Amino acid sequence: MTPAAAVDRYAVIGHPVAHSRSPFIHRAFALATGQAMEYTRLECPIGGFEAVLRDFAAGGARGCNVTLPFKFDALRLAARRTARAELAGAANTLRFDESGWLADNTDGIGLVRDIEANARVAIAGRRMLLIGAGGAAAGALGALLAAAPAELTVTNRTLEKASELVTRHRAATDANDVVLHAAPLERCGEGFDIVVNATASSLHGAASPVDARTLAPGALAIDMMYGPAAQPFLAWAEQHGATGRDGLGMLVEQAAQSFLLWRGVMPETAPVLDALRRRWDETA
Repeated sequence: MTPAAAVDRYAVIGHPVAHSRSPFIHRAFALATGQAMEYTRLECPIGGFEAVLRDFAAGGARGCNVTLPFKFDALRLAARRTARAELAGAANTLRFDESGWLADNTDGIGLVRDIEANARVAIAGRRMLLIGAGGAAAGALGALLAAAPAELTVTNRTLEKASELVTRHRAATDANDVVLHAAPLERCGEGFDIVVNATASSLHGAASPVDARTLAPGALAIDMMYGPAAQPFLAWAEQHGATGRDGLGMLVEQAAQSFLLWRGVMPETAPVLDALRRRWDETA
């Protein structure tokens, strides 16, 4: 009798994590690519991330995704880091190698892939506004700069944080010939082609942290949140003539990059995103 193939274990770790669609996404990727793996959720108490992570890795797991609020801890605990994780200062993906844990950040490339491949909007030569200067914005900025917009403004309630983020990305700015600067929320500019909300403003009942003048006619306005949390921002964008888009496509695309890092196989994302949106609509 032929022994069953070993099944590699992965998970998403966060607090809270019960809402995460990552298990659905990675199971779909595994089925489509013939990979023997399982993927679960691990709810982690605040202050308990390192213990949960080490226990999971010691049990033979091969890697994990990390969500809020543990992305900074994930980077700190890794022995090795990709350049994009170093630049972001945070990690959303860990691979448990015998030579030491490897940290990566796939959020930025996931966002760029969703904008360009799924929304079919070119970033090169466009004017962009990135709202927020926390971990989500930091994870995205490097990849956005690599896509070569003509201008990118980082705006945040605390201008100092936006300025620090801009300074950290100065080399990437010069390499891609992008005009990058920081601005306060109330004076962040007007008429941007692409606006990305990397804050949790919708969760606090605010439709948008910025004025509608930031939107150029027909602009693409993306909230990194998805589901009900993104709806206030999307309604605000569409009310002012923009095309609203939630973060579900970004979630699928960043997951595909994590899958590639773990398995060495790039899965097709469009069928999974379509299935996920149908599933979402059915349960809404």
